[in-house]
Amino acid sequence: MYLIKKHDKYFFRFAALDRLPGVVHAFSSRLGGTSRTPYESLNLSSGAGDMATAVHANRDRFYGLTGGRHVYARQCHGTAVGVVDRQVLDDESPIRTHEPAVDALITNVPGVFLVIQTADCQAVMVVDPWRKVVANIHCGWRGSVAGIIGATIARMVDDFGCRPSGMTAVIGPSLGPCCAEFVNYHQEIPRKWWPFRIGRHHFDFWAINRQQLVSAGLTSGRIFFGNLCTRCNTHLLYSYRSERVTGRMGALIGIQRSNHMG
Repeated sequence: MYLIKKHDKYFFRFAALDRLPGVVHAFSSRLGGTSRTPYESLNLSSGAGDMATAVHANRDRFYGLTGGRHVYARQCHGTAVGVVDRQVLDDESPIRTHEPAVDALITNVPGVFLVIQTADCQAVMVVDPWRKVVANIHCGWRGSVAGIIGATIARMVDDFGCRPSGMTAVIGPSLGPCCAEFVNYHQEIPRKWWPFRIGRHHFDFWAINRQQLVSAGLTSGRIFFGNLCTRCNTHLLYSYRSERVTGRMGALIGIQRSNHMG
């Protein structure tokens, strides 16, 4: 994963996805927006308490990376998966929120870009380069232990005929094992995931989600991590655990319709 600047915006990309023809992706940082403290500055969430005018301006800036249609998930820390089809192109609004609430979105429609919002949770992007299908998964710890990754990949297989063995997945900036403390893990984390405990109360959810991807049929050599902890890097990233009242980054992926982003 590497950080690049485009105009006044800073965002992260993965070389592993850059190599896949037609795939456009970006993980935003907190830099380059209009929001004021404590949301400074590229907050993309309309539900964090920020001014609506600032969020709209920030989403417009993020939209400028790709054009087309941006579809935001209305996240609920569950396991529901939504499929975005060509009907979204009938909506004249370039930026919209998917209804009903889901924690993963899938599409094969060129020019449609799926957006997940995070501030410690993982955004897991999955691509089938042969079927030209992409998924964007919001993986908080609740969704992870409930199986949101497996549910999403199963939907890709059932609805689009995807083959997990040919998929590539990336996991962006998120709460690392250094900071993922669960003092009440006996009540919160199912016992099957306790082998991923580090020390007394910390858990490696990067490794947990790698295991879930492998269990869903992906090969370990096609799974890539940003290895950047949000809580340790609040100069670049939002962290709910560190800041509580704060903004949200955006993770975007889609199939390009033109060479807009490069």
